Amino acid sequence: MLGILLGLIVLMGLAYLGWSILWVAPIAAGVVAITGGLDLLDAYTDTYMGGFVDFAKAWFPVFMLGAIFGKLMEDTGMARSVAIALTKIIGTKRAILGVIVSAAVLTYGGVSLFVVVFAIYPLALTLFKEANISRKLIPGTVALGAFTFTMTALPGTPQIQNLIPMEYFKTTATAAPIMGIIATLVMAVGGYIYLIWREKVMRKNGEVYTEPKETVKVDDSVPPNFLLSLLPLLAVLITLNLFKWDIILALLTGIILIMLLNIHKFKKFVKAINGGAVGSVTAIINTSAAVGFGTVVKVVPGFDKLTELLLGIKGNPLISEAVAVNILAGATGSASGGMGIALEALGSKYYELALETGIPPEAFHRVASLASGGLDTLPHNGAVLTLLTITGMSHRDSYKDIFVVAVLLPILSVIVAILFSTIGIY
Repeated sequence: MLGILLGLIVLMGLAYLGWSILWVAPIAAGVVAITGGLDLLDAYTDTYMGGFVDFAKAWFPVFMLGAIFGKLMEDTGMARSVAIALTKIIGTKRAILGVIVSAAVLTYGGVSLFVVVFAIYPLALTLFKEANISRKLIPGTVALGAFTFTMTALPGTPQIQNLIPMEYFKTTATAAPIMGIIATLVMAVGGYIYLIWREKVMRKNGEVYTEPKETVKVDDSVPPNFLLSLLPLLAVLITLNLFKWDIILALLTGIILIMLLNIHKFKKFVKAINGGAVGSVTAIINTSAAVGFGTVVKVVPGFDKLTELLLGIKGNPLISEAVAVNILAGATGSASGGMGIALEALGSKYYELALETGIPPEAFHRVASLASGGLDTLPHNGAVLTLLTITGMSHRDSYKDIFVVAVLLPILSVIVAILFSTIGIY
């Protein structure tokens, strides 16, 4: 147990300092292996790499196709088209709501969080300038739309954080829909109310829009038709959730549709596909590295004690699952990585508990997904760092808002969802 704890401290500490989890995870796994009495070389070449390769084998196509889908949406202008149309419908008077809805629609349609940040920021600048709202609120607003309810809560979302639990609990992407919708309301409504309150407070204190130091390049080309741009997003959602197609086929459908609808831009396809494919490699390797750490933890003697400790948390077993996933997501700074470690180590135990207790496996799926989106968004999270870099803000400027909408509210949503599960609402 002490070795596992020490390994987690090493993992969290080095990740927080900005060291890549690609080599931090093996170091932390080595600490666990040595203190657990395992042969270090064997623990790395067999146990660690076994978990690493198994996860990559199962999920690489999804990571790659998802990244390609998002990059094609970005490079063809379809993502921008959707964002522009939605903000026009909502209006500049509701600039914050416009950014939230635009980011949410794109992520719920399958566009990756990182692509959404790049696509939404220039638009957010324009809206916030017209509404005279401080740029410090842009990171929190984008985070609410992209990093929260559409990533983990909305039933049927094709984001990887909602797909990983399917393998462990034999569920679908729409698992526990009522719990998901309740959690969505907590995050979306609560976050919007908070951001509106913050905007009023900042305005009262004289904090309004100021021009960024660096000129932001704005794409002023005519965007594709809004309705046509929506079709690939709808295609992914419909084929995944209504037709029950595998996520690989659903993403392929979306990709092919983007290319057919933008055939006149075929010269951009190769660059976009290459960019998406290359970008996906980093994401899948980082997550696989985290899962490899979980594989080593699972085979040391102290793991039985850890399992006993977590499963011994009194009350609903969904509570212990939420605690385990949240802590590990915080340790790795990654929602998919933390969930991967937790489910690789404890997924089979929770599935057995689901069968024994009568709590549907779908509830365990939804709680795992929701919990992954809480402590993952601590200051060292990669998406947070990217968001602050792109928007030109510092942690001091904007992290407080990100923390409220992407850490506190998601944790609250898990608690509320579990409370509803106790009265049989799933």
